[in-house]
This record gives sequence, C-alpha cells and structure tokens, in this order.
Amino acid sequence: MNYKEIFEQISKELRDFDEIGQVATYIPALAKANPNKFGMYLVTEEGHEYDHGDIHENFSIQSISKVLSLVYAFKLVGTDLWRRVGVEPSGSPFNSLVQLEYEQGIPRNPLINAGAIVVCDILVSQLKNPYHDFIEFVRKLSGNPSIDYCKETAQSEKECGFKNNAHINLMKSYGNIENDVDEVLDLYFHLCSIEMSCKDLAQTFMFLARSGKNPLNNERILTAQETKRINAIMLLCGFYDEAGEFAFKVGLPGKSGVGGGIVAIYPDQYSIAVWSPGLNSKGNSSKGIKALELFTTITQSNVFGPTPLFDELEYE
Repeated sequence: MNYKEIFEQISKELRDFDEIGQVATYIPALAKANPNKFGMYLVTEEGHEYDHGDIHENFSIQSISKVLSLVYAFKLVGTDLWRRVGVEPSGSPFNSLVQLEYEQGIPRNPLINAGAIVVCDILVSQLKNPYHDFIEFVRKLSGNPSIDYCKETAQSEKECGFKNNAHINLMKSYGNIENDVDEVLDLYFHLCSIEMSCKDLAQTFMFLARSGKNPLNNERILTAQETKRINAIMLLCGFYDEAGEFAFKVGLPGKSGVGGGIVAIYPDQYSIAVWSPGLNSKGNSSKGIKALELFTTITQSNVFGPTPLFDELEYE
C-alpha cells in the first residue's frame, strides 16, 4: 500500500477543511502554537516509514504521556494498579470533579486527569528518581535520547493547575494518594510537558502494535496480555468524552493531547501519529481526527474490520 500517496490524498482533501479548531489557551505555554501546522507520520510493523508535513517539529504531547506513565506503573505494580483506578470510560470531561467525588476518590480510568495523577503517585512511591527514570523509559521507546521535559510548559501548567489541585486533594481525602500532593502534581505536570515530534510519537507507541515488544531492540515492555489491556483502555478512554465518536469514525486504539497530537495503533500493522494544534470543543485535534478518519477509510484498516470506500461517509 502506498501510504505516501494516501497522505498526499488526505492533505488535498483537508485543504478546504474549515473546522480547524482553536489552540489550547488555558495553559499559556500552549497558546503560542500555530494552528496551521499539520503533520502525519506512520511506521509499519516491518519498520517502513512514511511522512507528510511538519513531522520533525516538536510539540507538547500533554495527555498522550498518560499512556506511557500507565504502562510504566503497570510494569511496576501489575494488577494491583486496578485497585486504585478503574478501566471504564468516563463519559465526562477529562477534568470533571463530580464523578470523582461520587465514586469516592477512585478515578474512572487512568487516562483522565485524576487517574493519571494516581498513576504518578504510584511512580513516586516506586521509583528513586521518577523524573529521570521516566524520561529514560520514553527515550528508549522512541530511540531519541534528546526527548525531554519542557520546564516552561510544566511551570505554566503548575501556575494554572487549580482543578488538578482539587482532584489530588479530593483523592487524598479518600486515602487514594500516598505521597505529598505537591510532589505528585509536579511530576504530573512534567510528564504532560514532554515534547516530541510526530516521528518520535509514532515510534514510541510501536511496541503497543507489536504485542508489547520494542521493535528498536526487541525488548519486551509488556506481555501480549498486558498490551491488550492497554490498547483496550486507549480505545475506550483515549479521547475523554469523545472516545465513542473516535472509535466510530476511526476505529483504532489511540490517545490525544491538548497540544494537538494524536497517536493511534493498528495491532500487528502500524503506529501512526498526527499533529494539528487546533482543538475541537472536546479538546481533541479537529484536523487530526478528520485525517485519521480519512486514513482508516481509504486504507480499510481498523480493529473492527474492513471499511467500505465511500466518496462521502454514510453518517455525514
């Protein structure tokens, strides 16, 4: 399949796409992003790479890091993790406090803010140097030793992270946070601040398309069974209260971030990353979702089976 030509076709179809969305402004460091940036990068199971657009430019991966911290915590504590965080779709905004209080401090899943904060609490408990250990984990997955936190973004998030403070203190009141709340939150803000390119992102997530093995060195990151769990959580929870819509339109496990990035995987086939900073009302990349919708329709590749090719999609 000629993915390069498919990328060109998608780019052509998106030229008149007028729902570009708005960049995130509630985190001041992200408000500087250019909404016209766009990149797509795909790496196959065999190691073939295809790209289009702004694929080498770094951007803030934000909540995409939640998958990686989840994987690391899962490696460290195994199934004990699920005693402190659930695996159900939230159906609510990623920063909702109402659901968290109703469920007595147990986050609905690890990919909403509260769940990711619990995961950070586990990393603080388990690692001697969580900042160093985690970024080294990401670097090994990506093959890029220069990937790092962005201090400016982390500080920007810290200065406006009032709702995350509310989340962690509410969970602390229910006994679901073990460490100092400021220490845990600081790690959380740093994880969200990590900067990567589309190329880095697609390569980093390739182990989830290969039953848990890192293709760069054949190191096993997760068992095949554990990988299935992570992929299922991404499919069900990776796009907050738009997860069902993404599954319906795109049909792949994936994760978004308010920096405009999206990464998705097709098991045993490929990992694909898209970046477009303009966000829709749900906080997901508007153009990125449309690009992936077109991609899985054209290639007939999704986890639910072949998708017929239409000039216009049936539900539009």
